[in-house]
Amino acid sequence: MTTPNRPPIRLVVVMDPIASIKPAKDTTLAMLLAAQRRGWELWYAEQQDLCLRDGMAYARLRPLAVRDSAHDWFELGEPKVAPLGEQDVVLMRKDPPFDMEYIYTTYILERAELAGALVVNRPQGLRDMNEKVYTAWFPQCCAPTLITRDMADMHAFLHEHLRIVCKPLHGMGGRSIFVVDRGDKNTNVVFETLTEYGTRYAIVQKYLPDIVTTGDSRILVIDGEPAPYALARIPSASDNRGNLAAGARGEGRELTDRDRWLVGQIGPTLRERGMLFVGLDVIGGYVTEINVTSPTGVRELDKQFGTEIAGLLMDAIEKRL
Repeated sequence: MTTPNRPPIRLVVVMDPIASIKPAKDTTLAMLLAAQRRGWELWYAEQQDLCLRDGMAYARLRPLAVRDSAHDWFELGEPKVAPLGEQDVVLMRKDPPFDMEYIYTTYILERAELAGALVVNRPQGLRDMNEKVYTAWFPQCCAPTLITRDMADMHAFLHEHLRIVCKPLHGMGGRSIFVVDRGDKNTNVVFETLTEYGTRYAIVQKYLPDIVTTGDSRILVIDGEPAPYALARIPSASDNRGNLAAGARGEGRELTDRDRWLVGQIGPTLRERGMLFVGLDVIGGYVTEINVTSPTGVRELDKQFGTEIAGLLMDAIEKRL
């Protein structure tokens, strides 16, 4: 918490346009509200507002005030250009796509980090931890998974497991996810589309039928420790995808022993690498993705259980400062 002897903590949020968010569901807004309740000073920037000049990271910053309102949730002041490294915290909440522009942004943020700012999540981790590929660092936590651009290998994997899930490595929000059964006449076109005829890597995983009954659960991990509840995303009757953006229904649930074991396996590495806010996607007790860019789910859990999960993140940030 801010003390009388210390100036307010200065937090810069880098995000997509705040005017276009859905405030009732937006996790970034929950974070900003939690910081504002602590008396922190909020500043706002979009990706286009960042730059490097002679090795120093700068941003065009606007003072920000937020409200927990469905119709009038923010107010921005006049912009000023300031060195990012002189701010206390830079909260990186820009959504994917994880393209070259995103990578260039992490370079700018890393220069701010080297100049003294705490960047959440850490820029190097954002670059290194592809949300689908990074599961390979924890194979004990995952169902059978193949990452390849060889369509023959994908066919062999399908023959072995009978039903599989196929995804691009760069997607989010349930985009371009296919469930394929052995014998499906669309198999070739799915593999061709995802790999662009063998020129791009894609990921295929054994289909986990628990997606239908218990859904795709999001476990939020804050500085290596799990939030008290998980958000189960149950697909609609007409869809295979457990993504809220794809129409799934969100239901909070208690953590299981298996959930806690998974966090125990992965959480310490996330903490060591400066990844303070991460979402583990879990189906049937297996991790399918490790979301490090801008995981969501806070608003839904807070509403159901009366928690303040974003406040746990602010506590973790204060400890790091």
